[in-house]
Amino acid sequence: MKKILITPRSFAKHSDDPLHLLEASGFTPVRNPFGQILTREQMIEYIRDCEGVIIGIDPLDKEVLAAAGKLRAIAKYGVGTDNIDLDYARERGIPVSITAGANSDAVADFVFAMILTLARDLIVIDRNCRAGNWKKRTGLDVFGKTMGIVGLGAIGKKVAQRAIGFSMNLYACDQHWDEDFAQRNGIKRATVHEICRECDFISLHLPLTAQTRHLIGSEELAMMKNNAILINTA
Repeated sequence: MKKILITPRSFAKHSDDPLHLLEASGFTPVRNPFGQILTREQMIEYIRDCEGVIIGIDPLDKEVLAAAGKLRAIAKYGVGTDNIDLDYARERGIPVSITAGANSDAVADFVFAMILTLARDLIVIDRNCRAGNWKKRTGLDVFGKTMGIVGLGAIGKKVAQRAIGFSMNLYACDQHWDEDFAQRNGIKRATVHEICRECDFISLHLPLTAQTRHLIGSEELAMMKNNAILINTA
């Protein structure tokens, strides 16, 4: 049977059905035995005889791919592909798929969990209570504030929908602007610098590319309001 390497630890964590599906399709699953992200050397060792890989955030660069002479398909367990050498995979004729939208709701929920935690000082309050300090802390309001979304893709749109529930004023930027979605949800198109200057909360949802690397630097941080909250789940 053809071998398929599976690196994510959470794959088939709650059910063996995904493994049974692979086996019924003629594959022998090769699981990550280490309980952590694989190193480059471990990837080379385990992928060498595999025809497919379900990859998490483990390194799948040119060196690893070059050692995978039998590899015919790459399936990303998620959406970010910055750990995969897409150019070399393309050169080798190896298709790369992603699970678009699979984690959009979960990430958007997490964004607002972070916003509420930071705005209301919940971590500090929790630590104080555990230490017997019951001094009250007010924190910041979230309702009616201004939020900037840098990257209005699948996850960014889910974040926007949740922000609307808090009656927030919305700014966003995206290279592939969805005017229909923006108009229907009252989102103002803005530049990154405008978002940094105007918004109380800023959430980043961009893939890591040569163009987006260091998008938020010292200049942008200096533009932000003193009590602005920056969330980076990208």
